[in-house]
Amino acid sequence: MTIMDLFEIGLHAYVAFSILYFVGVNMTYVVLLYRSFGEVLHAVRQARFTDFRIIVQSEITPPVSILAPAYNEKAGIVESVRSLLKLSYGEYEVVVVNDGSKDETLDTLIGHFDLVRSRRAYQASIPTRPVRGIYRSKNAAYRNLTVVDKENGGKADALNAGINVARYEYVCCVDADSILEDDALQKVMKPFLDDPTVVASGGIVRIANGCEVVNGRVVRVGLSSHLLPLFQVVEYFRAFLSGRMGWQSLNALLIISGAFGMFRRQAVIEVGGYDSGTVGEDMELVVRMHRHFRDARKPYQITFVPDPVCWTEAPESLRVLGSQRDRWHRGLADTLWIHRDMVFNERYGVVGTVALPYFLIVELFGPVIEALGYVSLLVLLALDRVDPVMTGLFVIAAIVYGVMFSVGAVLLEEISFRRYPNPKHLAVLLVMGVLENFGYRQITVFWRLRGFWKYVRGEKAWGKMERAGFRQPRGATE
Repeated sequence: MTIMDLFEIGLHAYVAFSILYFVGVNMTYVVLLYRSFGEVLHAVRQARFTDFRIIVQSEITPPVSILAPAYNEKAGIVESVRSLLKLSYGEYEVVVVNDGSKDETLDTLIGHFDLVRSRRAYQASIPTRPVRGIYRSKNAAYRNLTVVDKENGGKADALNAGINVARYEYVCCVDADSILEDDALQKVMKPFLDDPTVVASGGIVRIANGCEVVNGRVVRVGLSSHLLPLFQVVEYFRAFLSGRMGWQSLNALLIISGAFGMFRRQAVIEVGGYDSGTVGEDMELVVRMHRHFRDARKPYQITFVPDPVCWTEAPESLRVLGSQRDRWHRGLADTLWIHRDMVFNERYGVVGTVALPYFLIVELFGPVIEALGYVSLLVLLALDRVDPVMTGLFVIAAIVYGVMFSVGAVLLEEISFRRYPNPKHLAVLLVMGVLENFGYRQITVFWRLRGFWKYVRGEKAWGKMERAGFRQPRGATE
């Protein structure tokens, strides 16, 4: 048997493995999508019989500290803070943490909100980079706004500083470039009121590109005229409505988006706060909470609520989007490495035996397996060692499954929440669910492979995120 024969046998074996992998992954997707449909419909029915005004008006509703880390966010910081200051909720404060911005983020905040330096002392329950000053507003309209100015230490360090400054037991972590809907805080807090064992709750994040924003509010939901944000709308539906709803039904949710999540402050302090040494601080914190409460044998729940809406600006260039995606993949790899002893560990229940292995095999190594599968098929086709018809059928099946899950997520959104009332928008998103399989998906595989390679090389850089600011209609005034 020649080396060439062994090579061909190896290629055939890998293609067979890829097919089995494909079948297993898609069966998992089917289960998650099925469970997500049930969870979302249950959440919708429950919301119909809930009077959220009680959460706003009740004297026993816990106050909340909203934490918004900001680094070079001059373009959208005013709109975002205005949005946070106008939420429909009882008692809450907004803590903006300027993480050593190199642009005029701090000056913009000081000018728009009449800020002056406060004499309040900074007490560090969680160690952070030095805080240079704490600011409060002279304007009574902004009495619940606090701005913390600190040396640059990264998003995790900024959030830890916000947790230290927070006055209330519940902290809601949001991105400074995000806009919350008026009732979002009420809805993301509801799981804590329903179940005292809840330690964290996340809400859905939606793409604001193409929407119109006035005074910190989305006044018209729309779609971007650029392809990249449209693909991301479908991706976010798939990730949040299909993925996270399915995992939270098993109490095995491993990530609460850094753009919008509510936590018990003491629970976060107990586990040591966010890890400043990783670029995936949101996922790492949630996995560490699973570890902590299971090790301590304390009952706990980590939930996802599909109705509270946080709008965020998505990247519109391949360079910025690629930087974001390879950073996400590095964060995933780092979290799995840090908590590698939890993987396949029965001590951690479904988290250890199902969720973490899924993220290891499917999410982390998926791009590697998929890319090698493409290469193996192409080589075998070039050598005329596989049936082109069977290969074509397999590729078609892969595309059909990809389209099915994307379209399923879009339809789940339409059935349940209908945030896009224009039928043309729904049609565009369904088309995007098909088109993303022809080029866009392959590009994301490349970005994730690049992120994996950077992680192996030890690269920790965050990457540059550029913002254009939220779109305002003509003639809009402050």
